[in-house]
Amino acid sequence: MYIHQNINWTDFKYSIEHLANDLASVRYKQGYLLGQMKSLGFSIREEAMLNSLTLDVLKSTEIEGEFLDKEQVRSSIARRLGIKTLGLVRSSRDIDGIVEMMLDATQRYDKPLTEQRLFGWHASLFPTGWSGIIKIEIGKYRTGEMQVVSGPMGKERIHYDAPEAERVQTEMNIFLQWLNSETLLDPIIKAAIAHFWFITIHPFDDGNGRIARAITDMLLTRSDGSSQRFYSMSNQILNERKAYYEILEKTQRGNGELTEYLTWFLFCLKEALDTSERQLESILSKAQFWDQHIHTSFNERQRSILNKLLDGFNGKLTTSKWAKINKCSSDTALNDINDLIAKNILCRSEEGGRSTNYILRPFIGV
Repeated sequence: MYIHQNINWTDFKYSIEHLANDLASVRYKQGYLLGQMKSLGFSIREEAMLNSLTLDVLKSTEIEGEFLDKEQVRSSIARRLGIKTLGLVRSSRDIDGIVEMMLDATQRYDKPLTEQRLFGWHASLFPTGWSGIIKIEIGKYRTGEMQVVSGPMGKERIHYDAPEAERVQTEMNIFLQWLNSETLLDPIIKAAIAHFWFITIHPFDDGNGRIARAITDMLLTRSDGSSQRFYSMSNQILNERKAYYEILEKTQRGNGELTEYLTWFLFCLKEALDTSERQLESILSKAQFWDQHIHTSFNERQRSILNKLLDGFNGKLTTSKWAKINKCSSDTALNDINDLIAKNILCRSEEGGRSTNYILRPFIGV
């Protein structure tokens, strides 16, 4: 028996006394992070926000087994927020749609979540009307039954049966009325309940997980009281994906008792805030690097690669990689690298291997 088969199934129960310490800890970390960000310069806050939003879009999609191009996501967000940054690339229609949904949720967090707004989010996730090779209903609630399954074809395991299609409209009306109403609930608890409630209704043919996480981000942004995002809940959910699906399945088969689920949600949020604090150190280090080299002459290729190194370059930087990333010749790449070595910014790695690779020299502030 699933939770939605109970009478008055949305009369959720939980122990606020049990949650009090965890909620207080999360609230403290949330306030501390936002306070630290406010003390930083505008450009550093922009960089931190761009990184967090990029991570959120990438990881929310990765939870569903889809992998997006990081540079396209970052560029799409930067263009829409008017953030000036080097190395922007063209982004695909699919990526732009996902970004538009996330930015609508977080930048217009104080606006009501209406049915039409939800339909707009859904349409932006599937601009072609297809999910892979499957034609789906776009910008409307599903008219068919919905199951959450896993496993290979012929050996599927059913994790969850969503409410019947004819119930979806009524269930969503109740959900949206609750979400848009003023309540005495702590905004973080409301975000957690909204996530579970929406994912339990599963109102669309596809995209329910991504939209549930967008709703969560919208409500967490309300709890922050600022559209500037400095942490990613989706990234932490991805790290806890197995536990995420387990707690959802267990709670959806329960009687409306949410204490265990809410405890898990608060743990995830705390970890997301801790991760953001560690990432802030990297952003500050990057800002200090550019402050130290404010009068150093760089070409656009060098600035682009240095930013990638400061962000955490994936793999080893070789001459051939430099040439490929910057779409230039190997000779040009080598000249760029030798210039940075002469300026005491890059050095050859001591690691052996077939190809010489290069790393940043340590600098003050790292």
